[in-house]
Amino acid sequence: MIFQSTQKLKATRHTAQRGKRSRAAMMALMLPFAGLEAAPEEKIGPLMLTEVLQSVQTQYPPYLAAMIEQDIANGRARQALGAFDLNLNAGSAFAPAGYYDGKTAYTTLEQPLSNWGGSVYGGYRLSSGFLPNYNKERTSSDGEGVLGFRIPLLRDGTIDRRRATLWQAEIDQELADPIIFRQFLDFIRAATISYYGWLASGQRLSLTEELLRVAKERDSAIAQQVKNGASAPIVQVDNQRLVVSREIAVVQATRRFQATTIELSLFFRDNRTAEPILAPRTRLPSAFPNHANPSESQLTVDIAKALIFRPEMRRIELTLEKTDIDRRLAKNNLLPSLELGVQAAQGMNGRAPRDVERTEVEGKIEFKLPIQRREAKGRLEVADAQIERLNQEMLFARQRITADVRDAHSALLAAHEVLRQTRRNVDLAQQLANAEAERLKQGATDLLALQIREQASFDAQVLEVEAQSEYFRAHANYRAAIAAKN
Repeated sequence: MIFQSTQKLKATRHTAQRGKRSRAAMMALMLPFAGLEAAPEEKIGPLMLTEVLQSVQTQYPPYLAAMIEQDIANGRARQALGAFDLNLNAGSAFAPAGYYDGKTAYTTLEQPLSNWGGSVYGGYRLSSGFLPNYNKERTSSDGEGVLGFRIPLLRDGTIDRRRATLWQAEIDQELADPIIFRQFLDFIRAATISYYGWLASGQRLSLTEELLRVAKERDSAIAQQVKNGASAPIVQVDNQRLVVSREIAVVQATRRFQATTIELSLFFRDNRTAEPILAPRTRLPSAFPNHANPSESQLTVDIAKALIFRPEMRRIELTLEKTDIDRRLAKNNLLPSLELGVQAAQGMNGRAPRDVERTEVEGKIEFKLPIQRREAKGRLEVADAQIERLNQEMLFARQRITADVRDAHSALLAAHEVLRQTRRNVDLAQQLANAEAERLKQGATDLLALQIREQASFDAQVLEVEAQSEYFRAHANYRAAIAAKN
């Protein structure tokens, strides 16, 4: 008996030491995180999802980086417009040695046309000295003004490389929108899932702490019973072991809450500095928000909406437009080049050579045709193949989007049903735990049976929390699948 009592005493001390070490570990785990939470908070109410999503749209660096895609597209469109800039051309020629000692100089402004290729130009030119009669640059002593235009009649008439590049750059400006919207949907979904993961871990921590509180309160009652001789010392040892195990569970739940808080801080940022904020536990909402039952009849409508608003469809449509421009340009390059030019020169009042009229008009027409035209034919084949590929991608994208929406809707219905069942499970488990606690008071059962019932009730409540988190995760996935904007 003395040996058994000594063993019980050692077991009690060992359990108490383990409890102290567990509490010390929990405090050590909390200390660094407490320092991270020290950032000042202006708001003290519960942290709601809308506040996190607002932070994502205004402060989240990856989304701000995605928005820059529009600026890049605008810059490229402006760059393409450079092909139609007004050009200033100037030059001169002279003969430092030889029979002719004439000199010529000119300056012109040339404006490329964006409506029908070609260009218009005007300027001034001047010659001096002795030039041969066949030199068309001869002018009066005061020079002459020049005005003319060049127009392509076949190739490069309705389209050319400059206009094709500009039109494609303008389409790229539109392409930036689905690219940004795709990332917006992904970031909103990720932030929503992170928020509800944080909320679920906070509630799980509260449940774990409550379970520990119950064991500690019971430990005081059992200690009094042991003192009075109503219970054996081993009963207190068993309950102390339970306290230690639940303290360990609190440490684990605390770490899980810290991890989800750190993850959430990537989306939840300070409005002034855009720095991540570690949301304190005081801002945890008391419960998950209410939710409506998902409607099965809405699925067909949502699939139709997704096929319209999903950014993948718009991206493929715009890419098809860009490729069609390549195809039109390739067909244009199959045509022969036939260019018409007209130039008028008006002399000033100065003395002019005898064979030079004061007003001269010159017309010019030029025909060019590559015989094999392999470059243009190859470009046309490439464009046709790319269009066929994009059509196949669009077909599969429609099927993929339909499957995504159906799968997300199925997951949402399943999550809702699981949540309904877990709530029923919580009620039943709590009834059993309450009944077992009452039986223990009456002496009709033992501590082990009560511990089993308490653990079952705790597990049921944790399952409910996880089911609620999974429901809102499924809801976030469904909203992303149908491209819901708000």
